[in-house]
Amino acid sequence: MKEYYQRVSDKLLIRHLQSKGAVLIEGAKWCGKTTSAKHIAKSVIEMDRPDMTQQYQQMARIKPLNLLDGEIPHLIDEWQIAPNIWNAVRYEVDQRSEFGQFILTGSSVPAKLDESMHTGTGRIVRMRMRPMSLFESKDSSGQVSLNDLFEGKNISAKDNHSIEEIAYFICRGGWPSALNCKEEIALKQAYDYYDAVVNDDISRVDGIKRDPERTKRLMKSYARNISTQASLETMRTDVINTDIETFDKESLYGYINALKRIFVIEDSLAWNPNLRSKTAIRTSDTRYFVDPSIAVAALGVGPKDLVNDLEYMGLIFENLCVRDLRIYADSLDGSIYHYRDKTGLECDAAIHLRNGSYGLVEIKLGGDKLINEGAENLLKLAEKIDTDKMKKPAFMMVLCGVAPFAYKREDGIFVVPIGCLKD
Repeated sequence: MKEYYQRVSDKLLIRHLQSKGAVLIEGAKWCGKTTSAKHIAKSVIEMDRPDMTQQYQQMARIKPLNLLDGEIPHLIDEWQIAPNIWNAVRYEVDQRSEFGQFILTGSSVPAKLDESMHTGTGRIVRMRMRPMSLFESKDSSGQVSLNDLFEGKNISAKDNHSIEEIAYFICRGGWPSALNCKEEIALKQAYDYYDAVVNDDISRVDGIKRDPERTKRLMKSYARNISTQASLETMRTDVINTDIETFDKESLYGYINALKRIFVIEDSLAWNPNLRSKTAIRTSDTRYFVDPSIAVAALGVGPKDLVNDLEYMGLIFENLCVRDLRIYADSLDGSIYHYRDKTGLECDAAIHLRNGSYGLVEIKLGGDKLINEGAENLLKLAEKIDTDKMKKPAFMMVLCGVAPFAYKREDGIFVVPIGCLKD
C-alpha cells in the first residue's frame, strides 16, 4: 500500500464536514482530490469507472438517490459526469438534517447546469484543492509556520536547498504521481498533464472542440508572461502571429474560460488597501498556472534551462510560491492577492484573512541584493497604507528560494526560504 501524504486541505475538509451536509472538492486533474477524499470517506462511488459510467448516468437520471446510499461520509467521485446528482445531494442533506453526509469531487465545472438546480447554499460548501505544496511533498521542513507569523511569534530555521533543487521542484511540480520516482519519470508527469489538457480536457469540459495548436500557443504565451499583469490582448496577439485564421476576442475568452474551468490557470486578483495617498492601483490580474510545472511543460524546458536563465526562473519561482501560499492561506481562511500601483511599487502577495489581518510578501529567488530590494518595496508599501482605516500588516516577509536561514531583519522584515514554510 502506498504511503499517504497528509494534505493541508485534509484539515479543511474535516472542518467543512463538521459544519455542512456536503463538501465539494474542486481542483486540477491529478492533484490528489480522490485520494484525499478516500482517506476520510467511509464509502465511495466512482462515476468515471469505465464499466459503470453509463449505468451510473442512467441511474442519476431515473433515481439519483440510489447513488447516495453508503456509510457516511459518502464520496461521489467526479460527480459532474451526472450533474443532476447535485440536486439529489442537496435534497438528501435537507432530509437527513445532519452534517458530514457527502463528499463530492470534480476536476471541472460542469458546462451547463439545469435551471432547476439549487445553488446548494447552506447545504454544500465548496473547497479548492491544488497540487501539493513543498511542505505536503516533504520538501519543506515546515520549521516556519505562516500562522505563527500572523500571531507575531519568533521564527528560527535553517535551510540548505540549492538553486538546482529549487529548479527541480519547479519542473516536477506538486503532482502526487511524481513523488518517489526517478527524476526522469517525475519530470514527465507535468508533460503528460499538459498533453492531456491540450489534446482532450480543454474540449471535453463543455463539448466544444478546440484546436490543440492554438491551445499550445496560448499556454506558451501564458508561460512567457507568468507572474506579470500581461493583458489578454497580448496573449491573443501571440496566438494569431502564426495563425492563418482569425482568432477574435470571443474565441480567446472561450479558451481562457475553459482552462479556468478545468483549473489549469489561476490568476491573482489585485489587492486594494486603504492608502494615505490617491495613488492609482492597477487592477489587472497577475497570470499564474495552478502549478509552475505547467509553464515548464508549455515551454518545453527543464531544470538546467531554468538555472541558465535566472531572470525567468525568478518569475516561475514566484508561481511556485503563490501556489504554496494559497494552500497555506486556505487553512487560515485567507486569500492571496497582488498589489501594483501606477508608480511601479508592487507586492507579489498580500495574504488577507477573514478577520482583517494581512501579511505582505515579496518573492525573490535569493541573494542579498534581491532580498534588500524586496524589503525596501515592503517598507514603502507599508508607509502608504492608511492605518487609521485598516490594520497594520501583521508581518512583512521576503519569501526566497535560496537562503541559509529564516530570520527577522532589524527593520522588522522576515526573510524565509520556501523550503522552511508551512501553514
